[in-house]
Order: sequence, then C-alpha cells, then structure tokens
Amino acid sequence: MPTAVLTDRERTAVQAYLRLLGTVRAAFDGPPEGRPPVVPTAALAEAEQALAEAGLAGNEEEFFRLLRGWCPRL
Repeated sequence: MPTAVLTDRERTAVQAYLRLLGTVRAAFDGPPEGRPPVVPTAALAEAEQALAEAGLAGNEEEFFRLLRGWCPRL
C-alpha cells in the first residue's frame, strides 16, 4: 500500500488529531461513575490550530484522506 507524503504542517495536523483522539478515548474510558467525560480544551485547540495552519480547516474529506494514507489502522 502506498504511503502518503505529507507536508510538515499536514503531519502536524494528523499528529494533533491522533493526540486528540487518544485524549477523547481516555476521557471516555476513565470517568468515574455518574460523571461526564471531560476532554481538555487545550487538546481540541491544538488540533484546530494545526488543521488551520495546514489549510485543512473546513476540508474534512481531504484531511481524512491524508489521515488514512498516513495511519491506515484508523
């Protein structure tokens, strides 16, 4: 399977998204009973900023194409 060649900004956006995904998974796996999961706003802000800097904000189709090419297990 060919791998995608990402620019530095695209790679940063993918990595920020993967960190956000890990944070969300941890939040849903670990909250105490009766309490809603909490995702730190900094994790979401980092991903949003990285997407904007890569020119991918509002272009989810292109972003997820890059993500699948770079990290096909998702």
